[in-house]
Amino acid sequence: MSRADKDHPRLDRVDMKSHRYADKESYQRELAALQQTVMHVQQAYWHAKKRAIIVFEGWDAAGKGGAIRRLTETMDPRGAHVWPIAAPLPQEQGRHYLWRFWQRLPEPGTFAIFDRSWYGRVMVERVEGFAKPAEWRRAYREINEFERMLTDDGVRIVKLFLHISDEEQKERFHERLHNPYKRWKLTEEDLRNRAKRPAYEEAINEMFAHTSPPSAPWHLIPADAKWYARVEVLRHIVERLSEDMDISPPPLDHDFMRAAEKLLG
Repeated sequence: MSRADKDHPRLDRVDMKSHRYADKESYQRELAALQQTVMHVQQAYWHAKKRAIIVFEGWDAAGKGGAIRRLTETMDPRGAHVWPIAAPLPQEQGRHYLWRFWQRLPEPGTFAIFDRSWYGRVMVERVEGFAKPAEWRRAYREINEFERMLTDDGVRIVKLFLHISDEEQKERFHERLHNPYKRWKLTEEDLRNRAKRPAYEEAINEMFAHTSPPSAPWHLIPADAKWYARVEVLRHIVERLSEDMDISPPPLDHDFMRAAEKLLG
């Protein structure tokens, strides 16, 4: 194995069995502590007018939605926007595939959270034949340049891939099929994608190999255990967004304090 090959994740190198919580209380305690820190990080970005992009990719039923809910639970909704990405709308078709993502980039002081992203070009569009080989191969360079423009402009990018085993995905699909309150989550597209899992594995590993630079690396999360995956998502986001950032409260404005104390008695 070359050194370059070791510098990016691979699905077949993930230990899927060792990440568990002994009890629900331990999970909830660590989750609550991380959610509190997420709130502090968001406030720091707001005061500093910094921008962040958080990309969620992963298998169908890997728990992206649940992880995003835990991430945003303590966030100020004015400073974070979740963008669920599906097939392009009619007005988006015929344009460059990155065009619709430019419209959703974060404003100063805010986070943009993508539930699926521009990486669909080199995964679903590649495997399903929506993009020609020349188009999805070219996309590696286009995506790297797109992200480099953003990071050079001061945007912090966090990229997460939630990985579940073939057996775990089958169990979750089965649960959705037989639960009337979750059945809507299971689609014909999910079943078709599952039938092509080997092709998706190849595409995902190539995606990691071509699009994981130091400025915007991929973080691969084993997600067979939902509790572990949710906590690991928050932990990694906090670590990445806290790099070179002071997340403590801003300095006290003494003039404002004196005026407020005078008014409030």
